[in-house]
Amino acid sequence: MRNYDYKDKWKRLLTPEIVALITKIHEFKGEQNSFLGAKKDTLTHLVKIAKIQSTESSNKIEGIYTSSERLTKILKDKTRPANRSEQEIAGYRDVLSLIHENHDFIQPKSNMILQLHKMLYKYGGNEGGEYKFNDNVISEEDSEGNKRIRFTPVPAWETPDAMEKLCRALDEAMADPEADELIIIPMFILDYLCIHPFGDGNGRMSRLLTLLLLYRTGYIVGKYISIEKAIEQTKTTYYEALEDSSYGWHENQNDYSHFVRYMLGIILGAYREFKERVQLVIEAQTSKPDRIRNLIKNSFGKITKTEIIDQCPDISQATIQRALNDLYKKGDILKISGGRYTAYVWNHDKES
Repeated sequence: MRNYDYKDKWKRLLTPEIVALITKIHEFKGEQNSFLGAKKDTLTHLVKIAKIQSTESSNKIEGIYTSSERLTKILKDKTRPANRSEQEIAGYRDVLSLIHENHDFIQPKSNMILQLHKMLYKYGGNEGGEYKFNDNVISEEDSEGNKRIRFTPVPAWETPDAMEKLCRALDEAMADPEADELIIIPMFILDYLCIHPFGDGNGRMSRLLTLLLLYRTGYIVGKYISIEKAIEQTKTTYYEALEDSSYGWHENQNDYSHFVRYMLGIILGAYREFKERVQLVIEAQTSKPDRIRNLIKNSFGKITKTEIIDQCPDISQATIQRALNDLYKKGDILKISGGRYTAYVWNHDKES
């Protein structure tokens, strides 16, 4: 029988690597709070960008797509969903907005998780708001079409009780003043995914619950930098960490550290990107070409055009390309490689 008590389990994860990650995130959280107090209104555009990226990426992980034009219209509520994929995208949009605006009032209880899942499917489908009726498996398919079962979740008949125990264990762990939320949250998400309580939507719900729990504990970086996009960009590592941490789960022998380290790395990366974006907001009076110049100059090593686009979402690709061409002609930057893999590096020799 699975034991959902985190009382002693989290202490085993206090390895030097995990403690170092947590310490760095705590430092960024302090910077986050001081900045938001003074610059809150100027970050509205970051929230809009993050919402778009989060909705797109979290659904893309599950193979749910629509065109960029349709996605933008759906997220702005300018059109009705035209098919099943768009219905699910619209549902994610609504749950994400609810969590953004009301996280302090949304208790991570079993009945609330059911309500959020129902909202995820409110535009279509019959899956919403009920735990799975049939047993499910987590499988994968290789490039040759061969399928294998990666994990067998909790059977359907055990799921309601398992979710009650899981949420109760979370409450108890969060009430422990010694336990760090940054360890407890990914442990909870791993257990949630091993239960796999729904017939569909488990992955998307896990990412929404991650944001909810982070926001409730004051780590609100996901409002400004898409954590879902970071997961989508490292999807292979994400699934490997899940699989590694699920070995022996039913026998209470699993090692949470793989998934905890992965999620802490994602959160830390989001905070680092947030700090970079904040600098751009502070330097808003700087021209767009100069912002691109400063970004390349302050980068460690090479940086690609795609990376520049990701870090400057408010600057058009045409403006970025013009700035790169001008900097190259002036000798301020050097090109590395060519074609689609072209990267740029600051020419420090010119300064000497």
